[in-house]
Order: sequence, then C-alpha cells, then structure tokens
Amino acid sequence: MLLKLTLLNRQYAKVQLQQLTIQRPSLVKMSRFSRAKKVHGQTVEGRRAVLESLRAGRDIERIIMVDDVELGSQLQEIVVLASQAGIQVEAVDRRRLEGQSQTKKHQGVIAVVPDPRYHDPDDLFAAANAEGTPPLFVILDGVQDPHNLGAIARTADAAGAHGLIIPERRAVGVTPGAVRASAGALEHVRVARVVNLNRTIERLKEAGVAVIGLDADGDVNYTQADFSGPVAIVVGSEGKGLSRLVRENCDQIASIPMAGKLSSLNASVSAGIVLYEAFRQRVGHRA
Repeated sequence: MLLKLTLLNRQYAKVQLQQLTIQRPSLVKMSRFSRAKKVHGQTVEGRRAVLESLRAGRDIERIIMVDDVELGSQLQEIVVLASQAGIQVEAVDRRRLEGQSQTKKHQGVIAVVPDPRYHDPDDLFAAANAEGTPPLFVILDGVQDPHNLGAIARTADAAGAHGLIIPERRAVGVTPGAVRASAGALEHVRVARVVNLNRTIERLKEAGVAVIGLDADGDVNYTQADFSGPVAIVVGSEGKGLSRLVRENCDQIASIPMAGKLSSLNASVSAGIVLYEAFRQRVGHRA
C-alpha cells in the first residue's frame, strides 16, 4: 500500500525538529512486484540509521514504514526529509515490514538503498587533507561481527578518524546490521574495502603513516604509543586477533592493561579505548 504523506501544519517553532501533522489519505493497493519483493539487496534499518542516511544525502530508492506507527520526532523528520528529497514512502502492515527486514530490529522503518559505497584509501587521505589534520585510520583485520564494525565506526566518527579500512574477504562489510549498530555513523564514516590488507599497510607506511596494532601481548602500553601524527590503528578479529602477517607488518604493537581474569577485550571496546587515547593526544598536540 502506497502512502502519500502530506505535510500540513508547521508548529512548535521552539522545538529544533519541525513538528508536523501528517495526514494519511486513503491507501492505494501496492503493485504485484512490490508485494512479491520481500527481501532487498541492501537496506538501512532503524530510526536513527535511516535518519542519518537522509541527512547524509545518501541515495535511497524508497522508504518503507509501518502504517500504524506513532510518528515521534525522528519519524516525523524522516518523513519531512524524504518528502523534500522526493523519496517515495510506502506504508505497510507490521507483518509485511517484518518480512522485508534483514535485521529484525527495524523500529518501524526501513530504507531500501543501493549497494554500499566503498572508497579508495586515497579518499581517506583526501578527507584528512581537507581537514588539515594528520590522517587517523582504523584498519580491521578480519572483523566478522557486524555489530563490532558498527560500534567501531560510531567511535571512529566521534573520535575524528578519517575512515576505516577493511579487507574484501573473510570479513564483514557494510551490512544492514552494521549500519544499524553504528547508529547511522556508517553514513558519515568512509570505508575503504581492499583486496590485500598487507599491501595496503605497506602503502600506508610508504606514505608516512605509522601502523600500530592492538594486541594483549604488545610492545608498549597503548598510552605510551604516539598517535599524534599520521597513524593507522589495527584491530584484530574477534577470535584470533591480529593475523601473523599483519602483526609483522605493524610498526608497533600496543596493549591495553587489564586487571580482571579475562585475557582480552571485545574488538570494538579495544578500538574505542585506543581511539580516544589518539583523540586526547591529537587535541593536546594541536593546543
């Protein structure tokens, strides 16, 4: 059922978000093709993730929204931005939306989008040059959990990193689950997907980027590592950590001290701790 959402009443000027009354006209029958297409190649799911996709100006084919949902502030802004961008909004019942959700955590809204946009590592350097700051990259060596990718992207965005570098094989890509876990950060953080991670690391080193791997058995405490200049932080996979060749290719291995009984931290937690140490050093270096 196609829902043409008409914006009527612009009120509550004191509220940052435009408060709009949404009129729902009579519903029109969806085409046979729309009814049959229950699973999409790529989706962005969840209110924050869809909202950030719209704010970032990402190409969106259409938005699917449950027809009986309460239009709170985020959903209202989604409708406003979709209307301004000329993006079709479809209203379906909750069961049909469930059938089209890949994460099953859609919060009543899904955006159908083209395949993920990956960047070249040179684009990451260009972003750093545009900001006039030394490059700060995060390399993920075989991270397979989309929630870890999303969480790392969210912290990378907050800490001012210029992008993530991931391998094409045996690693998670920008999936609907990763986008949702990032709370929309993957709409703003550049992700370079490379064929050969070790060759990319060698190219970074040739360009003057220090490559610092994270491992429980490190050369130095992470607070002693220098993150103030051009640097790439390498995070290992959830089960095996850094692969042998990647570890050998790193300029330095930094560890995070632990007082508990566990031998290591979650990949996204480790990345978050070290990214904020990098943020601290870089802010102090500029002061």
